[in-house]
Amino acid sequence: MKKMMSQASCRNGLQVCLLLLMVGRLQGRVTAPERLEAPVEKPFTLMCSVLRERGESLKQVRWLDVQNQTLLSYLPGQRDSVSGQQHVELASSPKDSSAITIRRVGFRDEGCYTCIFDMIPSGSKQGQICLTVTAQVTVDSNKTAVSGKKASLSCSYGLPEKVQQIIWRHTSAQGDSSQVASFAKRSDPMIEPPYQGRVWLSASLSDSQLTIQPVAIQDEGCYTCLYTTLPAGQKSSTVCLATYVLPKPQVSYKTTSPGVIEANCTSVSRPPAEIVWNVERDNRTMGPPVTTQLPQGDGTTLVISTLTVQSGLLKDVSVKCLVHHKGLESPIAVSMNTKIGTALTILISVTTVAALLVMSLCFCLWKCFLRKEAD
Repeated sequence: MKKMMSQASCRNGLQVCLLLLMVGRLQGRVTAPERLEAPVEKPFTLMCSVLRERGESLKQVRWLDVQNQTLLSYLPGQRDSVSGQQHVELASSPKDSSAITIRRVGFRDEGCYTCIFDMIPSGSKQGQICLTVTAQVTVDSNKTAVSGKKASLSCSYGLPEKVQQIIWRHTSAQGDSSQVASFAKRSDPMIEPPYQGRVWLSASLSDSQLTIQPVAIQDEGCYTCLYTTLPAGQKSSTVCLATYVLPKPQVSYKTTSPGVIEANCTSVSRPPAEIVWNVERDNRTMGPPVTTQLPQGDGTTLVISTLTVQSGLLKDVSVKCLVHHKGLESPIAVSMNTKIGTALTILISVTTVAALLVMSLCFCLWKCFLRKEAD
């Protein structure tokens, strides 16, 4: 019986010793996250905490950078004692903790940082935080371009030191995907054969710009810039391009019956234009206009708007065809007026009569000259 009680006492004593040993270790430990991710070009804060043992006091706190050089040091409770590198500052933190803020994280800030708590009387206790700097691919907002003009698409990645290659891919509205261009370290930009002569790529691993000139209808679609980075892998983002063909409207008219004129306003564009009629100070039309859309084989659409009016209307007021299109800042107005045709006829008649009079005068003068020579 005594033997059993003795064994139980030993077990209990051993458990108490282990518990005290664990508490002692916990009290002397510095706690800090092992790994953190910090976005590039942003401020970021690192923090460590120390669990003090009974009777211990904190004399000094030191931070070492990724090269084990002093990053910042200070005496607790004495803000004037803070000294360190210019790109970091001491941040507010709870008791028995220390925090520093990197004002603007860059590629060189990646690595492991050491926080050291100089304790009295036990000595220094330290912890370590390893920081990974991250970045996202950013692109322009979706763009539009006029067929035959220039379009530029841009994307950027804040850590060019990690980039091995950039690839631009085009995906059409039908879902067909093809590689357009690429640029890798220690090489020149490469343009794929179907795009050579009208596509250019900047030689940059951070800010990449893809230029298309002249833009064609088949260039419409979405473009993905793909960054191959180490060790993070592939990062990508997409921007979409809409291609416009601007309208060049034309107006014509013909007499369909006595006193009735059929006016037609036509426009070829991409996307289809919207055509409206403006009849000044009068409404002697023979009903609302009729619009017809005819898709063309090249991706454009022919829009025909037909308006029937009384013939006398054109002699009294101005009739205009207004063409609205997404690629235009303001609509295109084309006037239709028979007075223009009448004025042109009168001008031609007057010019013809004047020419005949001049020719007759010259002929008379020539006759007179011949008679004088004969005398």
